[in-house]
Amino acid sequence: MRIKEDLERLIDILPKSIQKTIHTHPQKDTLVEIVMDLGRRPEARFPSHPEYLSPKPITWQDLDYSVKRLSKFTDDNRAGIERTLHRISCIRNRQGLIIGLTCRVGRAMYGTINIIRDLLESKQSILILGRPGVGKTTMVREIARVLANEMEKRVVIIDTSNEIAGDSDVPHIGIGRARRMQVSRTDLQHKIMIEAVENHMPEVIIIDEIGTELEAIAAQTIAERGVQLIGTAHGNYLGSLIKNPTLSDLVGGIQYVTLSDEEARRRGTQKSILERKGIPAFQLAIELNARDSWTIHDKVDSSIDILLQGLEPKVQIRKLSDSRKMEVSLNKPNLNSLSRTKQTKSNKNWRKNNKANQNFENKNSIVLNSKETKILPSGNLQVPEQKSEITDDTLVIYTYSISNTLIKKCSKSLKLKVAFTKNLEDAHIIIGLSYHVKNNINILQYAKRNNTPIFMIQENSASQITQILSEVGKLKIVD
Repeated sequence: MRIKEDLERLIDILPKSIQKTIHTHPQKDTLVEIVMDLGRRPEARFPSHPEYLSPKPITWQDLDYSVKRLSKFTDDNRAGIERTLHRISCIRNRQGLIIGLTCRVGRAMYGTINIIRDLLESKQSILILGRPGVGKTTMVREIARVLANEMEKRVVIIDTSNEIAGDSDVPHIGIGRARRMQVSRTDLQHKIMIEAVENHMPEVIIIDEIGTELEAIAAQTIAERGVQLIGTAHGNYLGSLIKNPTLSDLVGGIQYVTLSDEEARRRGTQKSILERKGIPAFQLAIELNARDSWTIHDKVDSSIDILLQGLEPKVQIRKLSDSRKMEVSLNKPNLNSLSRTKQTKSNKNWRKNNKANQNFENKNSIVLNSKETKILPSGNLQVPEQKSEITDDTLVIYTYSISNTLIKKCSKSLKLKVAFTKNLEDAHIIIGLSYHVKNNINILQYAKRNNTPIFMIQENSASQITQILSEVGKLKIVD
């Protein structure tokens, strides 16, 4: 539901030659912005298409007419219309003269954040990401109103360009009971952020367009003081912040770490790797894919760690259907979803007798596996003393930091036929120490590509190995 948007007041600052066209336009209510550039025809932009408003190009007189009806442009070349949410940005030539205007329609909306209301109630700091024009500012304005009015929080908005609460000393009704602190110069935003915490005892601070390193550091400082942060930043997805040295501190900071030869070999990585430096300022991240489709990272620290390993983090996708009902789905990287890169020659399968749809898991072991794994041909097996005895019912194991002798001993007690290989491609399963396997990206990526089950144990003990082999032993060969 829209709050009064005062579109007429924006139309009034436009040259007379195009006011009538806008007034009578059938899609006036969906207008996004009006662009006026010197020597070019004025253009109206709607969500679906742009459209010229007049056959006559914009003149100096047209620009001067509009500029005189605006407040003074700030150092970021933005101005507003008092008591409205509309924003006018200018383009200047090298002499400082205004040669272009972008008149953006500002709208306050009710009901735009129902899809993430539960996240606000969690009291965790939230970072909102998205390309320009996707609706970040509209969202934080509604968040401010809900937190202040409905959840009765002490909310302070750091409104650098007066875009959230309007270009006036009296804030727009769209922010409800939230308070607004204006910023005289954009380079002072980080100081106002700290001042808000020190002087006004907020429970929530809302910051639009975090864009500098100082602002990122200030956000980190505020988070450490126990204040909930709601912030926005330009970027399509969370991973883009990793590549942005200016804003990487928002997600904990990124640093190069040089590993020893032994550690690099154990992890299966290069000696120089990227790691998260500290605790992120924001616990939750929301990627605005579109106005009705959002991607949720409910644990930013975990997502960043996984992204630095070159893997995909678990995310939640929320959408609004055509009937305005919320649809929630989990996009969890599934090692089962990828098929093997090699075509197997065997037509036999290992599968669980009565638990075909269950993964093996207990307090001492973790399984990253498919529910059904094809047997690979036993071509290059490293099987001393028993290579000639390998048959289709032999379980071929790739071990990592685990004693082969101990596995062989446990398999004999279970009457399970096993063989060992140093070639991952020949392995039916992988067994290794949890700590070592988790840090070996090569093994994890191979298992993901080829659906190879991974069994991880906490220590080299007969009991834990026997427990795994007993479960695997329930698999049978099916013709």
